[in-house]
Amino acid sequence: MVQVANFRELVQAITAEATEITITRNIIALHSLKLPAGVVLNGAVQENLAVPMLLFTASDGIGVTSNNQIRNLNIQTAVDQRAIYNAGQTEDLGSFVFEDLTIVGQFSFIMRAGSLWAALSLDNVNIVAADARKYLEQPQKYGVNVLQGALTVYNFNPNADSRIKLKAQHLTIGQKNAPVIGSGVFISGAGDQGGRVEVSMLMTNHVYSTGLIPEGVANIITGAIFIVYGAYAKEIVQHGETVTYGVNDMVLDAWGSVDHWRVNGPVTSYGPSGIGFVNFGIVNRIEFTAAIQTFGLGARGYNQYDGTLREGIFQSIETFGDGSIGIQISKEVGQLHVRGHLTTHGSVGRSLVKGVLQQLPAYAISVKSGGHVENLAIAGDVCTTGAKVTSISVENQAEIDAFSISGEVATRGQNSQALMVADDAVVPPLDFDFTK
Repeated sequence: MVQVANFRELVQAITAEATEITITRNIIALHSLKLPAGVVLNGAVQENLAVPMLLFTASDGIGVTSNNQIRNLNIQTAVDQRAIYNAGQTEDLGSFVFEDLTIVGQFSFIMRAGSLWAALSLDNVNIVAADARKYLEQPQKYGVNVLQGALTVYNFNPNADSRIKLKAQHLTIGQKNAPVIGSGVFISGAGDQGGRVEVSMLMTNHVYSTGLIPEGVANIITGAIFIVYGAYAKEIVQHGETVTYGVNDMVLDAWGSVDHWRVNGPVTSYGPSGIGFVNFGIVNRIEFTAAIQTFGLGARGYNQYDGTLREGIFQSIETFGDGSIGIQISKEVGQLHVRGHLTTHGSVGRSLVKGVLQQLPAYAISVKSGGHVENLAIAGDVCTTGAKVTSISVENQAEIDAFSISGEVATRGQNSQALMVADDAVVPPLDFDFTK
């Protein structure tokens, strides 16, 4: 092990390819650093129990190459630089460990053509601030581009045999009312047919993000947690609140696949078209133990636009804003259970749908043509408060096999109605308590 206390010593140790380097004091770095294969970089806790800081004045931070480990450091770059990034170019990049890190700047692991395999383990990584808007490698589908995240793991290799294995626990992204810019956690493969990212576990604490997208822009989106195409997650667990603040900032978004998703904290969006949970992929089960709330024009609660959700368990869904639908289904869905109330506070307004801004009423439940729900069960009330709104809308060629509401269906806005079922929609006999 080599101990270093200043930038000159750190550069010398890296140049000499010391296998383990320990930083003992705060260091101002004059340029980016690249770790050779196999090098381990640690921080030694100082006498006052503070972790050493590695501060980069005007550049990216640390580039990893192969089989590197970085632990117990506070790494700071400018917010629009990469604090940690992949600089490896070999076919087998090996395994990487990132533990007990506080970061300012982006964590970026992008694997490109020529590299086929990498394994990442992250534990207790806190990204205080980052701005990921300038990076041009962006997934494109459904009429939109997705901005990278403060934490980005991206298999950009189109080779379908390429793999990134990821296990990430105890991640904290942004700060309350001081979000990272771009997405929060961004995990993507190279399209539906290219290289993959396989996630054994993704566990988060609080996540706060915003894309700072101008209002009216319809072809750029972000997500606080975004499982993009080519990403396959066995388990996602969220322990803290997950919040987005701006235009087109989804809170939870899936284009890929998730086996089991547990959301143990509140899900909140504050901007226009900021959807609580939107699914274009295949999610086997998602369970919310806290509320989904959206505050903004066209900011919906839950949308199923493509793919399928086999089982969804929600606590309550509440939207505040014109065009802000509670639940909207356009594809095949299995079991949907809402344990509490489903409420919308809004009338007709603009909302983003597959890259196009459309006028939508703030339905509580909307099953579109082609939508099919095996079982929709609401334990509480279904309520709309805006004018010219239908509480429950089932369009032509939409189907609901089983439908139950234990509470009342309340329609409190002027010129509104409780139920609209198209002539060729397929629904079971409905026995709800309707009130104005």
